Amino acid sequence: MFNQKRSKLVKNIPLMYLKNLLTLIICLALFNTIDNQAIAQEYKIKTIVIDAGHGGKDGATHGVYSKEKDVALKTALNLGKALQDSIKDIKIIYTRETDVFIPLYERINIANNAKADLFISIHLNDMPVRVSRVVDYYKKVKGRRVPVYRTITSKSTSTRGTETFVSGTGRLGEQDEVIKRENASMFLEDNYQKNYEGFIANTPENDIMLSIMKQTNRDRSLKFASMLQQEYISAGRINRGVQEKSLAVLARASMPAVLTEIGFVSNAEEEDYMNSPEGQNEIVSGIIKAIKNYKRLAETSF
Repeated sequence: MFNQKRSKLVKNIPLMYLKNLLTLIICLALFNTIDNQAIAQEYKIKTIVIDAGHGGKDGATHGVYSKEKDVALKTALNLGKALQDSIKDIKIIYTRETDVFIPLYERINIANNAKADLFISIHLNDMPVRVSRVVDYYKKVKGRRVPVYRTITSKSTSTRGTETFVSGTGRLGEQDEVIKRENASMFLEDNYQKNYEGFIANTPENDIMLSIMKQTNRDRSLKFASMLQQEYISAGRINRGVQEKSLAVLARASMPAVLTEIGFVSNAEEEDYMNSPEGQNEIVSGIIKAIKNYKRLAETSF
């Protein structure tokens, strides 16, 4: 039976709203029915950017005898060399190869400009210095004992383990301009309308695709971070988990990106481990296994 009231209600819905809603439904339907394996077979991880945390004037974090910036650089260079030796046709780019200061935004710009497939930032963890007051001695003031305090600083030296971070959801919006800028080059191509049919900038359709791309990078970052932590666990390291944090160095990444803390420089045992040839080999080997596992998954299943 014809419902006149309902018909009037539909007519009052703005046409643009209906169009956007229809676009969303179509995009979600297509997204769920795409043969992911066929697409993955064409996708290859070709470029990896390795970022050695800190450097130059940014190098205050240290242990008993080593600095975070130096150990991070050594690990990054060892990782890059080992990757090139173990994975054929892989391009390695370093954000720094010497003790220099590189701004955080420039680090991820290097990866974005290189159209990297994966970004790995290597850091060492540290425990914060805690400041407290304790009674040093007492003195008499007008016949009363009055405590005299002194300030002491302390830091936990027993905390240990590894953890890996991905960019928190609160900073996903910062990827918008990066992704739009990366996509802008398609308009320089001949017949871009035909090559990218259905993809038009600054439209609701594009906004939906942009949202899917951001979510895809986040999901893949989490997947790789989990694989990385699993390798640390296999080596007997303490697992502090995968966390989402608002980290500037990862916020504008247009590819899967992680920041991994390979150990605590404030823990004497872990400082020795990370500086030793054996420790370096184990850390690098674990990261490479995680990369290979991720590469295999990305190229066959995503």
